[in-house]
Amino acid sequence: MVAMTPLLIIGSFALIPSAIPNMIGKNNIISQWIIHYGDVITIPSTVGMSMMALYVSAVIAYHLAESKHLDVPGCISMAVMSFLILAVDFTKAGAVDVTYFGTKGLFVSMFGSILAVEIFGWCKKRNFTIKMPDSVPDFVSKSFEMIPISIITVAAFVILRVICVDFLHTLPPMIFTNILAPLVGSMDNPFAYTFVKFLQALLFFFGIHPAVLSPITSPISTQFLAENIANAKAGLALTHFFTPGPDSAFGNFTGTGVTFGLVFWFMFSKAAAQKKIGRIALIPALFGINEPILFGAPVVLNPLFFIPFVILGPITSSFGAWAMSLGWLKMSVFTPPYVGVFLEGYLATFDWRSLLVNGAQMLFSILIWYPFCKMAERNELKKEKERSQNKKAISDEDEALIDDLDLDF
Repeated sequence: MVAMTPLLIIGSFALIPSAIPNMIGKNNIISQWIIHYGDVITIPSTVGMSMMALYVSAVIAYHLAESKHLDVPGCISMAVMSFLILAVDFTKAGAVDVTYFGTKGLFVSMFGSILAVEIFGWCKKRNFTIKMPDSVPDFVSKSFEMIPISIITVAAFVILRVICVDFLHTLPPMIFTNILAPLVGSMDNPFAYTFVKFLQALLFFFGIHPAVLSPITSPISTQFLAENIANAKAGLALTHFFTPGPDSAFGNFTGTGVTFGLVFWFMFSKAAAQKKIGRIALIPALFGINEPILFGAPVVLNPLFFIPFVILGPITSSFGAWAMSLGWLKMSVFTPPYVGVFLEGYLATFDWRSLLVNGAQMLFSILIWYPFCKMAERNELKKEKERSQNKKAISDEDEALIDDLDLDF
């Protein structure tokens, strides 16, 4: 989903002009120009986010083919075709219905791409290809190699579609939607969101980056963003708080587990090592990067910091989710780039109250980390004292004993 970030940002930017007439009024030249060219301005959103599943199928096939050392162009073409076989539908007039080309088709896109590349690799391994003489140019030979693979792949997905439509009486994307409906719906619950943040912090505590959860959470948040955008275009109320922008701006405020309090107290620590770590970690923390403090403090595998990081951190991370679900903060139709704390929250929601939410997160983080940082400071000062004593060739007691002997040479 990282490869889709440009589509999210550009698509979100394309929607900003549509809000300007409501802000400055419609009876002026700027608003009239925006209204007149509204369909053109929103094209990046239409061909970007509204076609995201199509791009995802190509990206997944590309990376999977590279990892398996397969023919990349061939895998991409098979993956895209397989997705289209599963997802395409037609209107009563015979036109192509692109409903499932967007975020609603993300899960079937991932499934189709992975399965298509696996079938491609299976065929290659068993030599289900047409071998041409060595005298035939390579590009011609590869084209003929693809024929049996293409027939097998297309046949497999056509059969799968027929089973879904004729026996299950539904399109393949709807099967994924129905299966995953409880999971998708639960993500718009602040309690479930807090639990996800708990899992992320717990994974990071054991040294596992929480990005391992992204294949599950990113498609859901992206789908919710697209639905919010569709509601905004239709003039309807926004319904989802779990979208990429707020999740970054509030859920990962100063990094997973909201570790700004740790950075703050380390900066003012009496222990030299902690003070240096705190100062080094400050700037990255202000841009949502907390690996320097997590591994420098360290937080990872440190029982002293388990409670503030794994237990209390997710609560701080959920402040934005609670504020939006309770109607105290606007929901998002925009995914800003990483521009730093406070500004990112404002750009994600275009609501000045985001500054209050981020401020509350920062203060709460400082408060909850204080006692644990003080304990860590005492432990570190003891270690520093021991290290300084060990540097001496002889102990203070032995040195005093020698002085008492009053030896002259």
